[in-house]
Amino acid sequence: MSSDHQAQVEELLADYRRSRDQLASVHQKLAAVRESATSPDGLVKATVGPDGVLVDLEFSDVAYRNYRPERLAELIVDATAAAAAKAARVANDLVAPVLPADTDPEALLRGTADLTPAELVPPAPVVMDDSFENRATWLDSGGQRR
Repeated sequence: MSSDHQAQVEELLADYRRSRDQLASVHQKLAAVRESATSPDGLVKATVGPDGVLVDLEFSDVAYRNYRPERLAELIVDATAAAAAKAARVANDLVAPVLPADTDPEALLRGTADLTPAELVPPAPVVMDDSFENRATWLDSGGQRR
C-alpha cells in the first residue's frame, strides 16, 4: 500500500473513532436524562427517563387528603406528560449535533425518521363487540365440546 493510501486509511479510521466516541458520549448522556415536572399546587412530582417513561413519582402527604383518586390520577398524568415533553426536548438537543443537517432529531428518537407519511398513519382501531347474543358456545351442542 502506498504511503498516500496508508495516510487516507489512517485518516478514515481516525474519523471513525472520533465519530464513534462522540456517539458513545451522546448515548451515555441520553441514558442519563431525567426530567421532572410538578403539579401546579406542588403536591405531585413526576420524573421520567429519556424515553418519557415514568421512573419516579412523589406525593405530598396532603395530596391524598386534598384530592379524590380521579383528580390525583389526572395530576399524575399531566405531570408525567410535562416531564416527558421536557425529556424529549433535552434528548433532541443532545442528538441534534451528531445528526446530518436534514435529519429531524425528534423523528429519529421516535423511530419514525425513515417512514413515509402513509406509514405514520395509525391502523384503524379494532372494535370489540361485547354482545354474546350471536355467539355459539360449547353449550349450544348439548354440553358437548366441539
